[in-house]
Amino acid sequence: MRPARSGLALALCCAAGPGLAQTVTDTLLGCRAIGAGVERLACYDALARKQAPPRFQGSHNAVTEFFTLDHPHRLRFRSDGVIFVLYLMNDRGEVVQNLHIGGAGEDEFLIDKPGVYQLRINGAEGWRIWLDPE
Repeated sequence: MRPARSGLALALCCAAGPGLAQTVTDTLLGCRAIGAGVERLACYDALARKQAPPRFQGSHNAVTEFFTLDHPHRLRFRSDGVIFVLYLMNDRGEVVQNLHIGGAGEDEFLIDKPGVYQLRINGAEGWRIWLDPE
């Protein structure tokens, strides 16, 4: 379970974008200024997640290699196009979850069961996918 975050912590920890060194520095200093230890740690964790390179990236349609999860992971995905459909498949080729974004944007899904998975992506433009341990 994730700790609750205040509005200040959310604003500080989610401000950084890739390649913006000054913003990252400012966000780190903002995280450090948060008094409550749980909120401060959540701020640092969110910044680390935002700056991590994607596990998978591409454009248009793709199928990933199989990957094994031994504990819950948050599947985070971002699309640059108007259409993005993501199928989380198990090792038997069955659809575990059908996910989509209408328009450019970002969303996430909790994979809460250990197992062997594969992703099938249908996108109109570029996309990036992360697997964040819970």
